[in-house]
Amino acid sequence: MAVVLLLAGAPAAHARDVTVTSFDGTPIAASLLPATGLDPGARAPTVLMTHGWGLVRDRGDSAVPLGAFGAAGTGALRDAGFNVLTWDSRGFGESGGTVTVDHKDFEGRDVSALLDWLATQPEARLDGPGDPRAGMHGPSYAGGIELVAAAIDPRIDAIAPAIAWHSLLTALYREEIAKAGWGAALGGLGLPTATLLGVIAPSGVQTGTLDPHIMSALVSGAATGKFSAADERWFADRGPGELVSRIRVPTLLIQGTADTLFTPSEAMRNYELLARSGVPLKMVWFCGGHGVCLTGEGDAGKVERVVLAWMRRHLAGDASVDTGPRFEWVADDAVWRSSDRFPPPAGPPLVARGSGTLAFSPADTLSGAAIAAGPAANAVNVPIPAPAARTDVVGEPRLELSYSGSAVNPAAHVFAQIVDRDRGVVLGNQATPIPLVLDGRPHTVSRALEGVAASAGPGSRYVLQLAGGTTLYGPTRNAGLVRFGSVRITLPAGDAGA
Repeated sequence: MAVVLLLAGAPAAHARDVTVTSFDGTPIAASLLPATGLDPGARAPTVLMTHGWGLVRDRGDSAVPLGAFGAAGTGALRDAGFNVLTWDSRGFGESGGTVTVDHKDFEGRDVSALLDWLATQPEARLDGPGDPRAGMHGPSYAGGIELVAAAIDPRIDAIAPAIAWHSLLTALYREEIAKAGWGAALGGLGLPTATLLGVIAPSGVQTGTLDPHIMSALVSGAATGKFSAADERWFADRGPGELVSRIRVPTLLIQGTADTLFTPSEAMRNYELLARSGVPLKMVWFCGGHGVCLTGEGDAGKVERVVLAWMRRHLAGDASVDTGPRFEWVADDAVWRSSDRFPPPAGPPLVARGSGTLAFSPADTLSGAAIAAGPAANAVNVPIPAPAARTDVVGEPRLELSYSGSAVNPAAHVFAQIVDRDRGVVLGNQATPIPLVLDGRPHTVSRALEGVAASAGPGSRYVLQLAGGTTLYGPTRNAGLVRFGSVRITLPAGDAGA
């Protein structure tokens, strides 16, 4: 099917700004950017794109490259034959209203209002009256609203969310401890653009606001490491979650292996729900996202090509386009791999066992940075035996502990991370909080760690670290001693012959 269809007598395509009134009267500032070279009277499918947290829409003049965030830019999409409709999300930029973090009843309904408007535009290809041929793409906050909108509005035809989340609780408050480094960054980014930029909005002064739960949680998380019960309930209801099981359109999930805000595990949860629904589905893991790639990205243009192919096939309807294997990923050797399924065919896992004693206190020097875990000086170290042959490690390692100990606050945490000793980096920059009960009695705990992608070989020197703190989750607020009688970590490994 051709990407553009002719419509005699329609005006020439031109980029333009518009204000769309949403269901509750909130003005949503938007820009329609027609496909490159769209002839007068021609129509094209449209890709809807909003922005990341604390940012504003691309009016077609953005110089910010999106490759590090796993996204194609508006220019690439327009050159591929798609219109692009961008907008300032509710409460940000020139749009009014209150930021509710991609809630289905607010930001989700804003997307529906944009689709209503798009269906009246002469450049928009239609599937039927009031139903534009529409896809969605974009990273981070934009990725979240794609999963929400596709679940609630059947007019969305294909999506490619990048570095999105499944649950804000597992992303920001895993095991009931706040990810303080990212909390500070999100609070600083969100507040200015939600309160200042709307002063110059075409529809009049729009000083958008953040819902009070946002700053309440970020402030309490930074101060105490905890969310209030009310804030916890509020965040549990934001964004995709179980709504993903309602999506019935082709979905491309793009995830960063070095993303410590919305980790690979978030994409894995969304993939599992979509796979059960049987929709056309693909997942790509690249080295980037919310964080910093320390191990090399490999083919830098890979993700953009995958996005464009996905939209050509599933939005433009070109059945000749090959979208590639169902799962493609880059490991910590900067080499891209692929599999026709996720998880890839399994081989014998890599297993390590150990024991040790860890003392921790607020006086400890924390490892890593605010948005990236780093090797810890004070930790129990369990070397992971190198495999006999090159092995792909991809997915969530499983940690099992038997322990006893005591602490000022018996409800304690340690932080599990896998360190590459040769390069002195933490795999994927990921650290996982592990809840402990340090009341002097013996206990056991078993947890999946954050998802990772590694290439292990005979010379590899990976080690599991159990540390008392990490800058990623903020200062250590407890003091105690824990004896690990048994530590076992199992890393999922691929079948080398598959």
